[in-house]
Amino acid sequence: MSEQTPSPATPGGNGKLPLEDIVIADFSRVLAGPYATMLLADLGAEVIKVEGPAGDDTRSWVPPRRPDGVSTYYASINRNKKSVVLDFKDPDDLRTAQRLAHRADVVIENFKPGGLRKFGLDYESVAEHNPTVIYSSITGFGSQGKGAKYPGYDLIVQAMSGLMSLTGDPEGPPYRAGISVFDVMAGLHSTIGILAALRRRDHTGEGAHIEASLMASAMSGLVNQTHAYVGGGVTPMRMGNAHASLYPYEPMPTADDDVIIACGNNVQFQRFCEVLGIPEIAEDERFADVGDRTERREELRPILEEALSRHTAAELFEELNAVGVPCGPINTIKQGVEYAEELGLEPVVQVGSGDGAVPGVRHPLSFSTLQPRYELPPPGLGEHTEEVKAWLSTEPAEGSTS
Repeated sequence: MSEQTPSPATPGGNGKLPLEDIVIADFSRVLAGPYATMLLADLGAEVIKVEGPAGDDTRSWVPPRRPDGVSTYYASINRNKKSVVLDFKDPDDLRTAQRLAHRADVVIENFKPGGLRKFGLDYESVAEHNPTVIYSSITGFGSQGKGAKYPGYDLIVQAMSGLMSLTGDPEGPPYRAGISVFDVMAGLHSTIGILAALRRRDHTGEGAHIEASLMASAMSGLVNQTHAYVGGGVTPMRMGNAHASLYPYEPMPTADDDVIIACGNNVQFQRFCEVLGIPEIAEDERFADVGDRTERREELRPILEEALSRHTAAELFEELNAVGVPCGPINTIKQGVEYAEELGLEPVVQVGSGDGAVPGVRHPLSFSTLQPRYELPPPGLGEHTEEVKAWLSTEPAEGSTS
């Protein structure tokens, strides 16, 4: 859209990020869509975030706040974007929104199904002017059938999908997950769909309409739990921190703190028992196989806990990992970030430059040939409105929608 700071060249690369020639008109709000477009923006896409006069809801979701008062929720999913304010009730603003959709390579939205039709911003209307557009819709429960009328809130989907029935103490109430897990999944699934559709467009020249719903993402993302019912006729229920198909695979007490033990196979269990000084337990026919241990967990538990009580959590972390048995402490978010730093994962990056730089969380992928960019801090409301309007007033390059 406009001149950008070139991405630094990296070994094996030419300094060009893979999505630098892609313009995304982002009509999405809150989490799923903005998370998807931020990931794409990190890889070079020009993301134009369209907001109403009141701005994205997450701008007001506080606390917590950054030191400058900006919502950390909003900041977590909106770097590398340009913000324009457009009021669809205003004819001039609506025409600007339509011109943007007609110029974009990708349009992403999470309005209620059919909600953009009256503005001429639905897929059919946009594709009439921009036939090669990749149009990505995110809904709560799909755009067809009775689910189309339900608003798509992650908490509702956590409840209705069955996730909450799996989360919490078996004797207590259902619990939501600590993050909006299906919003994140739907954002990731949308990202996969957009990239697949762009790849197909490279070959065919055809656009596409992609839909991801939180409920469909839940059905897929619950993986073994949904398949327990679909494939085995079993309805899983919450087991606290226990795993339905593995034991030990949960927090376990030591001489001081609880520690996570994750024995995923017989070899790991044998090594676990050797470290605990009870190698004979791994050879006991009652516990020798994964299924036997799982079915007899209540018989095995006191044996393991007695042996664990002779070790501290720190000792076990070192000794078990040294022999290839997964083990880890239960950290706070602060401790988790600090540990990622100890591992050399460099989880914290500076977004922007100079006095305007702000901290952010690193893009989750690493590449041998390029580095994701961290050029633009999360934009202020309408910060780039005039810049985008000026760009839209120019003619697109020949042979390009953008």
